[in-house]
Amino acid sequence: MRFMRSARHFNYTIKVLGRGEPWKGGDYMTTPGGGQKVRLLKAGLQEMKEEDKVILFIDSYDVVFASGPKELLKKFQQTRHKVVFSAETLIWPDRHLEDKHPHFREGKRFLGSGGFIGYVPNLKEMVADWTGEDNDSDQLFFTKIYINPEKRKSINITLDNRCRMFQNLHGSLDEVVLKFEDGQVRARNVLYDTLPVVVHGNGPTKLQINYLSNYIPTVWTFETGCSGCLEDLRPLSGLKSEYPLVVIGIFIQQPTPFVSVFFESLLKLEYPKNRLKLFIYNQEQHHEVEVSSFLKDHEKAYQVHLGFLSHTIFGSGFKCDVMNHPLSPFRPIIAPMITREGRLWTNFWGALSADGYYARSEDYVDIVQGRRVGVWNVPYLTKVYLVKASLLHEELSSNDLFSSGTLDLDMAFCHNARNKGVFMYVTNMHTFGRMLSTENYQMSHLHNDLWQIFENPKDWEERYIHENYTKIMRDKLIETPCPDVYWFPLFSDIGCDHIVQEMENFGQWSGGRNTDTRIQGGYENVPTIDIHMTQINYEKEWQKLLLDYIAPITETMYPGYYTKAQFDLAFVVRYKPDEQPFLRPHHDASTFTINIALNQKVLDYQGGGCRFIRYNCSVEAPRKGWALMHPGRLTHYHEGLRTTAGTRYIAVSFVDP
Repeated sequence: MRFMRSARHFNYTIKVLGRGEPWKGGDYMTTPGGGQKVRLLKAGLQEMKEEDKVILFIDSYDVVFASGPKELLKKFQQTRHKVVFSAETLIWPDRHLEDKHPHFREGKRFLGSGGFIGYVPNLKEMVADWTGEDNDSDQLFFTKIYINPEKRKSINITLDNRCRMFQNLHGSLDEVVLKFEDGQVRARNVLYDTLPVVVHGNGPTKLQINYLSNYIPTVWTFETGCSGCLEDLRPLSGLKSEYPLVVIGIFIQQPTPFVSVFFESLLKLEYPKNRLKLFIYNQEQHHEVEVSSFLKDHEKAYQVHLGFLSHTIFGSGFKCDVMNHPLSPFRPIIAPMITREGRLWTNFWGALSADGYYARSEDYVDIVQGRRVGVWNVPYLTKVYLVKASLLHEELSSNDLFSSGTLDLDMAFCHNARNKGVFMYVTNMHTFGRMLSTENYQMSHLHNDLWQIFENPKDWEERYIHENYTKIMRDKLIETPCPDVYWFPLFSDIGCDHIVQEMENFGQWSGGRNTDTRIQGGYENVPTIDIHMTQINYEKEWQKLLLDYIAPITETMYPGYYTKAQFDLAFVVRYKPDEQPFLRPHHDASTFTINIALNQKVLDYQGGGCRFIRYNCSVEAPRKGWALMHPGRLTHYHEGLRTTAGTRYIAVSFVDP
């Protein structure tokens, strides 16, 4: 596909030799072979009678054009030879012939058979004596002609020893860089300061030609971005037949945060549920509740299978909406780029080291950070990828697809795909989701995701912070119900519910007495029935909440005041008519206080609220998830109004600088 795309881009006339014929030329990447190409060329030349016609013969699978036929023909004619072969740094396949190669004052000495150009009569003379087998070495055949002085002179052969026309990558990777200029992308040989027309990823340089062809020719430029990314797409909205059937494999192989959120995201996919099959493999007992809950409510909407699946379609530990976007039928394996928030970790590698592990490609950071947007041919994918089903029945049908020595499953899969010549792509053209951190995931709480504010802050925010929090300043959502009292949205409904449920699950509510061993001095002047954040080991997470979400508002509403969000006390209070219905008038031992309503008046309780006595001003209808912020000492003497029915919960923080 990439070869033909580059050929069309420069208006080359292409004739494919051996189309539809099985390859019998051997695995000449590791052993000599390729004789089938000579046989096909010889047969093809028989039909050509024009003596002044120039023929370019090249491989196609691992070749891309960087410029057009006009430049190529000009450079060929400047050599003043009738046949010009590409040149290589390394000799192949017979090292014993090294001394017989002509010497050049500058440049490469050895012939490369993957690309050559010449006049028809001279090419006919060159292949006239071919009688070999299809799996014989084409390179050795042409090399013996070249090192024979008489034949070399008769046919008038030379090498493109300074890579003006042909760039073979094997043995020359350090010589080649990308050159971006005036909306064009070329491969530049920095050793000879040349711009080759044909770039060939010969031998073991397939990953490098894949990398270069992400850009050449003008696939991606700084001026236009990705010019080929929208080609050959099939918009789902335009399908006249049924949507493609998609199997989603969900693998939960370790304790993973926000599993319930993943299932919620799955339900929101804008894709017909009758065209989705789900395979769910869960080996974590801890997540059985989330899986069972999803199946109970939604199993009938999908075709669901439980157990073990040998072919991964999607992986777990991420959030995504891949199915909402058009698909390309010409990219058999494609992954949505997902990143780890605040890190350069993603689900792809841009390059591999010599031993097959991670190496950072030159463009990796730009791709991850969105400075280069497109669809990228890469050597490794993990966590989540979409696979064309027919691939698993044809090129990748082997039972050991996910096995390769000591490699993990994804590395083995990618290794086997590369060996079969199957391209893998990653796209960052949309924001598809994020990679979750599973490090330090605690399982000792009822709602363990509450503790993820450090490891997965973005996911924590989306789950637990009020949807209107980010609009507070822009849309002026801060209300002032009483003097110097500010009221604003903070927690989502789920955030409130999880905090309340966590406290009730912990269950060790104080007795509401003055004696309190939990605080310094052991005496509470105005006691409440409560549980401290320290009791559930949530004090660090709570301070992070105050620092990230309360401090910015404090510093805006109280100009000149800056806080480090240190708190003496942070706790959840429970008010019940038959337990503690109200709180007597008092000052808070704080610079300022945060009071967050954790449940809904009328629905969960009656009565309640807060009255600021000095101003004779009350907030009697607290909104669930909204925070009251007010000075603590001296000016804002206040009381908790009587709860007459139900149970009221509030989260209180006494904050000092």
